[in-house]
Amino acid sequence: MSRETQRLQDDDAANPGMLWVLDGEALWNDNCASCHKSGMKGVAARYPATYKGRVINLEQRINLCRVEQQKAPPFRYESKELLALTAYIGRQSRGMPVAVSIDEKSKSEFEKGKALFFQRQGQLNLACTQCHDQQVGKRLAGNPIPQAHPTGYPIYRLEWQGLGSLQRRLRNCLNGIRAELYPYGSQELVDLEFYLMWRARGMKIETPAVRP
Repeated sequence: MSRETQRLQDDDAANPGMLWVLDGEALWNDNCASCHKSGMKGVAARYPATYKGRVINLEQRINLCRVEQQKAPPFRYESKELLALTAYIGRQSRGMPVAVSIDEKSKSEFEKGKALFFQRQGQLNLACTQCHDQQVGKRLAGNPIPQAHPTGYPIYRLEWQGLGSLQRRLRNCLNGIRAELYPYGSQELVDLEFYLMWRARGMKIETPAVRP
């Protein structure tokens, strides 16, 4: 990140992702606050997590709450509503360390996510590790290659001119290597999220982050 982008992220009055946070706060007050009076501080730092025997991400947890508790239809992936609520919940954990945990119930999903990180895919026959471990700090299309620590999602990308989820970013990478795109919400993408968040354990949540 350039210093200008860092300043943009750190200033809530200038960070464009805060527009989604404000929308999420309104949705929260209308739909969620009556049950969750104590708020969601620390929750985003623990996801993906095990729920009813499988690992799910924060977006899925929000939609399960809508379906099971509110008897309402789930929000569509990348919809304004789901991004806004996820950003609002994520911001409440800003500054807290990533603290995803692995237990006997989630070990299988973790191993699958790890395997996917090291698996060569697509027509370019590339794996995540080849960029995000072996080429860290070098440049791709003018931008520095990061270590793939997803501490700020959903993030505002200047390239997108909007907010997007980690799964959108993962699908962008898969598209870049000409690989099959896993559907939004697929267990493959959730498992990969789980592994990536485990790699980032101890780092601070930045939601909503700003990236090039």
